Amino acid sequence: MTAGVLLDTHALLWLIDGDSRVPGWLQEPAPATAIRISHASLWEIAIKRSLGRLEVDDDLPDLLDGLGVNWLAISGEHVWGVRELPHHHGDPFDRLLIAQALAEGLVVATADPSFAQYGIPVRW
Repeated sequence: MTAGVLLDTHALLWLIDGDSRVPGWLQEPAPATAIRISHASLWEIAIKRSLGRLEVDDDLPDLLDGLGVNWLAISGEHVWGVRELPHHHGDPFDRLLIAQALAEGLVVATADPSFAQYGIPVRW
């Protein structure tokens, strides 16, 4: 496997909620460096919550920090990498996650089949 696994936003939310759609391999304990969560996902969750489209606790960032989350910061390289992506997917947050995965050599944990169209390793 590569440097780790980047969780798509829905995978993160489902994992926190104990949703049965999360595959068993993702529910197993993993080294802290194996699972990465992008700041883009936290940003997406914050926007959806502010629009009333998602309910999450106010202390979500603290909860994630308490779980020992390995955050993946958004770099200029990540943002600039979006310009090279074909338009298989229109969601700007997903496109940023894809650019991050490409730049960092990460597998993406997602149930979204469109991620694979970018030639990145996807696991679900």
